[in-house]
Amino acid sequence: MGRRRRRRGVRKVIQVLGELLMTAGLILLLFVGWDLWWTNVTADNHQDQVVKSFTQQIKPPVTAPKAGTGKPKDYGTPPVEAAPAHGEMIGVVYIPRFGADYSRPLIEGTSQDVLDTLGLGHYSQSAMPGAVGNLAMAGHRQTHGAVLDNIHLLQPGDRIYVQTRQGYYTYVYRNTEIVLPNRVDVLLPVPTQPQALPKERLLTMTSCNPRFGSQERIIAYSVMESWQPLSAGPPAEIEARVARNAGNG
Repeated sequence: MGRRRRRRGVRKVIQVLGELLMTAGLILLLFVGWDLWWTNVTADNHQDQVVKSFTQQIKPPVTAPKAGTGKPKDYGTPPVEAAPAHGEMIGVVYIPRFGADYSRPLIEGTSQDVLDTLGLGHYSQSAMPGAVGNLAMAGHRQTHGAVLDNIHLLQPGDRIYVQTRQGYYTYVYRNTEIVLPNRVDVLLPVPTQPQALPKERLLTMTSCNPRFGSQERIIAYSVMESWQPLSAGPPAEIEARVARNAGNG
């Protein structure tokens, strides 16, 4: 009789432990779902509103003037704005390779309060759009808007557009590098070359690698091709998206 009671007691403990483990597993799955899905939904909505508000405040022309004959117009040396305070908006980043609707805020700072809510973060010690040197930015790959989820899909020649209150800065993607998290030299004015003086206007995007991990960093390098003022209208490749952000599409 005593053995039977003990066996029943053991079975009851095992049953309770099994139920607790199943409950814990369900809670874990719900948390992962929230982290991977719901944070993206809320961040996407917030970032979309921020982009539209910025665009409608600066009121840019949403179509380019009719092109004339001859070479594309040279607008001279691009203007460079002073960096704003932490958490303030620099402009909007358009990356057509990531989809026709892709436009994300570029915010000063790379702390969690920026990256978890506001979009792409600008490394405060790096160059501003249009400046000689290295415009460096960071973004999440899977959660909180997943602003750089498709960074691995970039192909040489792809264009990345940065819209500020001054105009549009066009960068052309060159190549990608995978590094360890301690490789902060990728943020230097000339990436990975501490002693070099910058001569080009570069753009460096950083994110975690692999897509669902953080053991490494994926680094995408681009070089500035051209710039044009707001009065010239947006580059043709992003014209439709700029129009929608401005409330005209």
